[in-house]
Amino acid sequence: MTDAQITVGILTFRRPEGLASTLPRVLEQVVDVPGAEVLVVDNDSVPSARPVVDALRAQGSPVRYVHEPEPGIVAGRNRALDEAPGDVLVFLDDDELPAPGWLRTMLDAHERFGGAGVVGPVLGKIEGELDPWIAAGRFFERKRYPTGTVLPLAGTGNLLLDLPSVRRHGTRFDDAFRVSGGSDTAFTRELTAAGGQLFWCDEAPVLDVVPTERATRRWVVRRAFRSGNSRVRVAVHQATSVPAQLRHRVRGASAGAVRIGGGALRATLGTVARRPDHQARGVRTVARGAGMVAAAFGGVYEEYRR
Repeated sequence: MTDAQITVGILTFRRPEGLASTLPRVLEQVVDVPGAEVLVVDNDSVPSARPVVDALRAQGSPVRYVHEPEPGIVAGRNRALDEAPGDVLVFLDDDELPAPGWLRTMLDAHERFGGAGVVGPVLGKIEGELDPWIAAGRFFERKRYPTGTVLPLAGTGNLLLDLPSVRRHGTRFDDAFRVSGGSDTAFTRELTAAGGQLFWCDEAPVLDVVPTERATRRWVVRRAFRSGNSRVRVAVHQATSVPAQLRHRVRGASAGAVRIGGGALRATLGTVARRPDHQARGVRTVARGAGMVAAAFGGVYEEYRR
């Protein structure tokens, strides 16, 4: 991408150790790409990430720091959009480690496919010993697709955005999802609904280092509930009329109820047959369905409330 201005945006919130590990890995790749920089958006109420960034800037690294004290990841994501000066913004989490050649591979895919953005794989890596129940459920293994697959939506864990497309469509992260999560789903769904295309690039993975406190049954169940809740909330929120909202609520409640029933049956059969994989995935399906039903009736799971 000749003469393009490229920003790798890393949002951080009270993870100085993760940021200190991620930043050097990203900078190794950024310095090899003309016109590229790293932007760190600190979403803490105080500028707690500044010392990590200042230490690297003192060494001449192309990293820029901004402090966004308004609570919620929506404010941080929109701040990254506002601060990115040029053509491309690549979102990366502060606990993710990019594979060698990741940035150039993402940029090459964007040059090849065009569109509104490129989505890369996020591979989970658990710190410490893994609970056998979680291992059986394969909960931290995410879907992958052939390169070039067009996706209807995506998260921001490994997402390249074509900023002219984003600006042309006027897409922003919606504050309605500030404390509940799901703003990335709503953003990308709105972008693709407006005609933008998101292309998968399977050769550009990042490693998501999952701390021990998240690799628990409780966390998995809560995240499944939130995922189902966000899915229906996004559909209802983006509906353009009251009848359309009602249809999405009915569909969400119905689909959620089916998941609750099917998940409960699978979990029961898994327990009886001593199949921990079926038991674990059945439990997660029940939780996801419950989140969908809750959202259909106006319930909001506020995962990120401080």
